[in-house]
Amino acid sequence: MTEAMDTLKQWVDESGNIVFFGGAGVSTESGIPDFRSVDGLYHQQYDYPPETILSRTFYRKKTEEFYRFYRAKMLALDAKPNAAHEKLAQWEREGKLRAVVTQNIDGLHQAAGSRTVYELHGSVHRNYCERCHALYDAAYIRDSEGVPVCEKCGGPVKPDVVLYEEGLDTATMRGAIQAISHADVLIIGGTSLTVYPAAGLIDYYEGHKLVLINKSVTPMDSRADLLVQGSIGEIFSRL
Repeated sequence: MTEAMDTLKQWVDESGNIVFFGGAGVSTESGIPDFRSVDGLYHQQYDYPPETILSRTFYRKKTEEFYRFYRAKMLALDAKPNAAHEKLAQWEREGKLRAVVTQNIDGLHQAAGSRTVYELHGSVHRNYCERCHALYDAAYIRDSEGVPVCEKCGGPVKPDVVLYEEGLDTATMRGAIQAISHADVLIIGGTSLTVYPAAGLIDYYEGHKLVLINKSVTPMDSRADLLVQGSIGEIFSRL
């Protein structure tokens, strides 16, 4: 671990073009549960599996039930950025980090001060009326009852998050691909690298300093130039 940390620190110190690609493991240390760990949402009991509830079909057919789950399990508005979020924001201020690419929807990277953030799966902090496109924040969804409706036209308000059966935003993907393909150092952390198309972004990296930081193995470990196993918050706090 010491040797890997020394190498990682050297790569970070010498680079002015780092891109970070992260998943749920970045936010679990802020108290936000992930989906696939033993204690994650997939292993809890509900009338329907979470992956069913968070689908476009379920949202359309059982909208009120969707929102009961969404308010209870997807809105973690009291969560605070952890050491990983803070360090990435610091690197951006120092001109070392070019972009953050995230699968998370919690907005914690921006809360820590990061500005160039590609949110592959959207954000709970953006919500819009499906009829007139008026915008609403996360607190509006949290404080509403049943299906939230637009104050202007009465239309249904939908979270700007990517549900199952929905495609990723083209402009966001384009920006993420461009950042990753031009990166000197690509650090991937807190993601199982099993969810596509997001996991496929690793294929666009053309450099030779691919770092994987995770508590457990991933299908992409053999492709890494450097593997660092452990808590991402703890590892980042040592850099």
